[in-house]
Amino acid sequence: MKKELEKTYNPADIEDRLYSKWINKKYFKAEVDRSKKPFTIVMPPPNITGQLHMGHALDNTMQDILTRFKRMQGFNALWQPGTDHASIATEVKIIEQLKKEGIDKKDLGRDGFLERAWQWKEEYGGRIISQLKKMGSSCDWDRERFTMDEGCSEAVEEVFLRLYEKGLIYKGSRIINWCPVCKTSISDAEVEHEEQAGHFWHILYPIAGTEDFLEVATTRPETMLGDVAVAVHPDDERYKALIGKNVILPFLNKEIPIIADTYVDKEFGTGVVKITPAHDPNDFEVGKRHGLEQINIMNDDATINEKGGKFAGMDRYAARKLMVKELEEMGLLKKVEDHTHNVGIHDRCNTTVEPLIKQQWFVKMDELIKPAVEAVKSGEIAFVPERFDKIYFNWTDNIRDWCISRQLWWGHRIPAYYCKECGEVIVAREMPDVCPKCGHTHFRQDEDTLDTWFSSALWPFSTLGWPKKTEDLDYFYPTNVLVTGYDIIFFWVIRMVFSGYEYTGKAPFQKVLIHGLVRDSLGRKMSKSLGNGIDPLEIIDKYGADALRLTLITGNAPGNDMRFYLERVEASRNFANKVWNASRFIMMNLEKAESEGKEEIHLTQADKWILSKCNTLVKEVTENMENFELGIAVQKIYDFIWEEFCDWYIEMVKPRLYSDTDETKSAAIHTLKQVLITSLKLLHPYMPFITEEIYCTLKEAEGKDGEDVSIMIADWPVFDEKLGFTQEEEAVELIKAAVKGIRTVRTGMNVPPSKKASVIIVTESGRIAEIFENSKAFFATLAFASEVKIQKDTDGIPSDAVTALIPEAVIYMPFAELVDIEKEIERLTQERERLKGELNRVTGMLSNEKFVSKAPEAKILEEKEKLAKYTQLMEQVEERLKTLK
Repeated sequence: MKKELEKTYNPADIEDRLYSKWINKKYFKAEVDRSKKPFTIVMPPPNITGQLHMGHALDNTMQDILTRFKRMQGFNALWQPGTDHASIATEVKIIEQLKKEGIDKKDLGRDGFLERAWQWKEEYGGRIISQLKKMGSSCDWDRERFTMDEGCSEAVEEVFLRLYEKGLIYKGSRIINWCPVCKTSISDAEVEHEEQAGHFWHILYPIAGTEDFLEVATTRPETMLGDVAVAVHPDDERYKALIGKNVILPFLNKEIPIIADTYVDKEFGTGVVKITPAHDPNDFEVGKRHGLEQINIMNDDATINEKGGKFAGMDRYAARKLMVKELEEMGLLKKVEDHTHNVGIHDRCNTTVEPLIKQQWFVKMDELIKPAVEAVKSGEIAFVPERFDKIYFNWTDNIRDWCISRQLWWGHRIPAYYCKECGEVIVAREMPDVCPKCGHTHFRQDEDTLDTWFSSALWPFSTLGWPKKTEDLDYFYPTNVLVTGYDIIFFWVIRMVFSGYEYTGKAPFQKVLIHGLVRDSLGRKMSKSLGNGIDPLEIIDKYGADALRLTLITGNAPGNDMRFYLERVEASRNFANKVWNASRFIMMNLEKAESEGKEEIHLTQADKWILSKCNTLVKEVTENMENFELGIAVQKIYDFIWEEFCDWYIEMVKPRLYSDTDETKSAAIHTLKQVLITSLKLLHPYMPFITEEIYCTLKEAEGKDGEDVSIMIADWPVFDEKLGFTQEEEAVELIKAAVKGIRTVRTGMNVPPSKKASVIIVTESGRIAEIFENSKAFFATLAFASEVKIQKDTDGIPSDAVTALIPEAVIYMPFAELVDIEKEIERLTQERERLKGELNRVTGMLSNEKFVSKAPEAKILEEKEKLAKYTQLMEQVEERLKTLK
């Protein structure tokens, strides 16, 4: 018995089954094959703490589209998957879990904690991978990597040693982002900036040896305890005479200098800036230029330390409150202004981040960044869209040394060892036996771990076996394209670029395809705090993965944010139903085509039209996809399938399919099948499940074993010049214009589709006449015609016939055949009486002086608009009645 499509499309019935088939058949697998050209994408590794969200769904849908497209084109396509250990995010999760059990992290000790961390990873680390599989992601899962697996860890250690040996890694004191709750340095990527209502406190610093003051405005009064200078602009005439003098720092009563620096903005605030090098990155740079002391006045928990005088031991905000109060009492608080400013928040614990000077491990960036800058300038690496070059260069032009150490236990531990006797630092793969400086044999390893970005920066090549010279690395690297969001260009993309050049001598990828954020229907960023997140898995359960994927890509333009509406998902689901029902209809008719292939196929005008349109579609979609215009490509596929193929061509061929005598029936079936298969192939990268089910069912109906057939390994359609039927395209487009014109007239006259009428085409053009003569069968159906006549003049056409115009022809329809005149007169007479009543009511209101003088302006305007509308409708009804009578 031949397999048929189910009557109703239900994604839940097919998706898991088809995905299992793809996995079992190893269709996603990519092995080195020198006879094929490779195409490689590395998946941005999701955190093992991760739960699939819309950003993941969009990012991975785009990667899957490109991978499936290239695989069908004949490339040896590798989509390399993996997950990130996400040091701080994972550690926070595990600490939360331990707290529920009444266990403190310190009680477990480092080894005990790491044991629990690995258990956690085994239990939860694969969750997001299984969720990505629900999306239809065609990664080579046999190659799945983890940033802390043996190979990736070896790569991390190798990089640290190489950079250290080159003098590019050092330990020193610089300003870093510090989380007082997690008690670790954190990267810029983990700092979220949110607008908060705050204040500008205007504080008076006494000028030493005078009775005058300098007015300084600050948003963080507590940091004044670490002030080492106040700065003015060298060209500011107000303060030129004071440069080189001192002010007295309140509370600590010590003198600090007044310095000149172009960093100060003369126009902002008072034009005087307090300089606190240990608590502000800009002040740190000013302090370096002027050789100023760095005084850190905070403990790791953001309490004031012993350098804060009487405020020592107080929380930073309690100290601020007391300081402001005492400054006011001393007469040194001139004024307080409300001020809204961006505050850095740690995204894991929602604590306000403190910029602090701390001793950490850093990577020198001045030299490392140069090849990364040149790569984008030369075009060796290109951003899509190109405008993201500016963001990239803005970051590279303002590069600072990279803080790579974290005060965490989960992660790659820094391979640095300290002699317990003399403190000598030795960087090595293993703990040394003997100190080269003092000869002692007792060492301790550095407690810190490396920034997560340190390992993910190596991702494009560490996943392929680097630092070993593997065949995979030689064949699949450099990768072709990186797909990522614009929010991590600095944190990840740039680090991969300079790492690629430094360790492999090559760019890690050729293109960087940037996508925007998925926002809610109001345009807001999806977040836990707003509670506006939408779970992709819930969408899949209700509508299917294909509908979700189509929604995420439709209207999507590189680099632009998109809004997510459930109505759009429903529209995508409706499209899936349309494709399913059309395919089912075609396959039911294929069974009747016993003679197909046994006789010569004679294509009609309509067949050539749809084949030509489909051929053009192949060319345009391929070009769009090569240019990463995925949203434009899928819109063209969508419009072609829904409108040209389903709404027009299938309706055109129905009379031929239902006729037992039509000699072109085989051509119709041949064309239906060819266009369906091509359409499914073009749609497959976007909607892999439904296209696979239809394609395999179609092939099985032909007698092929469905288990050995898959659309995902079928050949991508190729443009064929022989299928360019320009004349037939023009002819059918003319027919379509005629049908649309007729339908517009009928709709305007409220004529139901069931009401047939004669259609007379009047044209002096032999070419136009021939087009309609050749298309009579389907034209009559589409135009709701009882008969179609083609003539050169208007002889015999009733004078009351209504018309529709097309180029070089006029279409006539006898009025009496369209409308039951007596019934229409009766209906219009009733409508006239109703309009008379409305006009009398509105006219009466507007002529009533009491109403006009007391009613709101908006109400009067509303009634005037009604008067104009009813007047126009009455004129139309009167004109129509006059014509009918």
